[in-house]
Amino acid sequence: MISSLRGSVLHLEADSVVIDVGGVGFSVAVTPDIPRSFHIGDEIVLHTNLVVREDALSLFGFETREQLTAFLLLIGVTGVGPKSALGVLSSLSVDQIAQAVTAEDDAPFRRVSGIGPKTAKLIVLQLAGKLQAAPASAPTSGAAGARSLAGQVVAALVALGWSERVAADAVAQVTAAEGAPTSVPGLLKLALAHLGPARPEQTGV
Repeated sequence: MISSLRGSVLHLEADSVVIDVGGVGFSVAVTPDIPRSFHIGDEIVLHTNLVVREDALSLFGFETREQLTAFLLLIGVTGVGPKSALGVLSSLSVDQIAQAVTAEDDAPFRRVSGIGPKTAKLIVLQLAGKLQAAPASAPTSGAAGARSLAGQVVAALVALGWSERVAADAVAQVTAAEGAPTSVPGLLKLALAHLGPARPEQTGV
């Protein structure tokens, strides 16, 4: 795994940079701010992730560890590939991503090219609690917190194709069970298991 590169800039494109490391040139996909900030001959350090595909090896590079962490979280979301994740980080700072997730606001992600409404909702749901937003929001407690949790899971199921009625009924049943999960991913997984293998269009959508 190539986790970082330090070298001089050999070539710059709008979305990539070639770095000379000990006589070897590495082509790295980057956000547009990097080509705007550096010149040929400058020394640069990038935190990188190597994406291995059957037909290609692709390096993605970032100036900070926080950006790399956000990239890794984004590509872990269903439907988000490396290029789409790079697109998110080209449009939003890590703090803006964290604030949108904390506010349960998928609008900033829907404005990114290649991110559809369903994927935007999944980003908000699956990144919940994984990025620190500043300023931090006060924690929600009690019944209001439970309603917010259930609402997020219902929204996720609707985004995946189930009707709101079917989704709400499934979530109500699993949350009523003893020992129900108290996190969005856990409750979503349980609700999907409760709904079974039936496709959304078979449930009355």
